Amino acid sequence: MMPEHRCSFDRSHFCTKCPKNEHDYFCCMNERNRLLCTAQEPIRFCQIKKDAPAAIVTVQGSCMGAARFRLRKSKKNKGNHEMKERNTKPSDSVRLFAAAATVFVFCATSGAYAFTLEGAPKVAFIYASSAQDGGWNEALEAGRKALEEQLQVPVSVTENIPEEATKLRAAIDLYVKRGFNIIIGTTYGYSAPMAEAAKAYPNVAFLSASGTENGANMESFYARTYQGWYLAGIAAGQATKTKKIGILAGFPVGVVNWDINSFALGARSVDPTIETVAVFANSWWDPVKEGQIAQAILDQKADVLATNLSATSALDAAEKAGVPSIGFQLDMSHAAPRTIQTSVIFRWEKYLVPTIKEIIDGNWKPEEYGAFEGLETGVVDLAPFGPSVSEETKAKVEAAKQEIIAGKLDPFQGPLKKQDGTIVVDVGGKVDDAALWSMDYFVDGVIGTMPAK
Repeated sequence: MMPEHRCSFDRSHFCTKCPKNEHDYFCCMNERNRLLCTAQEPIRFCQIKKDAPAAIVTVQGSCMGAARFRLRKSKKNKGNHEMKERNTKPSDSVRLFAAAATVFVFCATSGAYAFTLEGAPKVAFIYASSAQDGGWNEALEAGRKALEEQLQVPVSVTENIPEEATKLRAAIDLYVKRGFNIIIGTTYGYSAPMAEAAKAYPNVAFLSASGTENGANMESFYARTYQGWYLAGIAAGQATKTKKIGILAGFPVGVVNWDINSFALGARSVDPTIETVAVFANSWWDPVKEGQIAQAILDQKADVLATNLSATSALDAAEKAGVPSIGFQLDMSHAAPRTIQTSVIFRWEKYLVPTIKEIIDGNWKPEEYGAFEGLETGVVDLAPFGPSVSEETKAKVEAAKQEIIAGKLDPFQGPLKKQDGTIVVDVGGKVDDAALWSMDYFVDGVIGTMPAK
């Protein structure tokens, strides 16, 4: 489609004829990147902000459509991207997946069309390893089973597709060829190739667990696990007698660091003198190494032990030592039936079932920054308490849970200090979503070393 005339506001840009003949003209960033044509009346003119670190559309006039443009945040001007329009404002919260630096600018309005699924729904899950891995995959698999049971739709599963673009794309292509039109990727490494597939198959819905990409037919999703870990920290703080607890984790990335920190902060909400020993395994799955780390933490006089990983090695060590333990991703009580306190768990069905129902019903509008849910929807929760947990502890945990859900308590509210004493946020403030994803420090009270960048 060739440009019809120049924008009346900014003569360096073109307004073009609506391809759906719904109105006279709509404006575009340039000749290649046009606004999505979902308007019921024309966007009268557009402008590129001259002082922005990357191309940003400022719409002035009747913004009834939707515009999505990807840009990279400038190191000199983080988080200050602005979008102005007469009728609506974008969300203030910047949701970034897996510490990604990509932000989507979205002109969201009530006039935007929901995604339309073509044909009867057929759902496919793709896993990078076994679906029964005892942790991350198995939690997603539980969500898949609930989805299949509650919505009564055909669901297929493919396992052991590595995080390689060509192999994932081959699996997606085969599913689409067979008529599958809702595809769920289950690992961060699938995100970029799934985004390319979403562009190639605009009539297929894509959901990406812990992904970094979002679009007209794609939504990434993750959970506010730090909320659950804060509650687990309260339970640990109630249980410790040595005033020292421990947690082992995978790698020093934002989604892990916030779990460690919120665990420590939850414990310190009980007693501000409690210390948390934190050790990275530098692996997502190494049961032998995790068992060794667990024992080393216990040797430092920690008398509550938590794991942020899928293996139960830490809980095995805790059960043998007779000290309280906390699991992750699934209810791990089977590994420590006597000493388990609780587990921070995913309930992915709380996201998958309503989201896929919206897709089937034709009401799905992918979140521009992805879905990032927590205790309020039940995507994150605690498993049932173990036999040694007191009624007092249960009451304190439940009270904190309700305060978080009500928005009265945030695990990362001020005053908050780093391990070295640096102030993160003052009284009355809190760590925002963008800073959560890039969290690269330990808070005060954590004993451990954060690797250099």
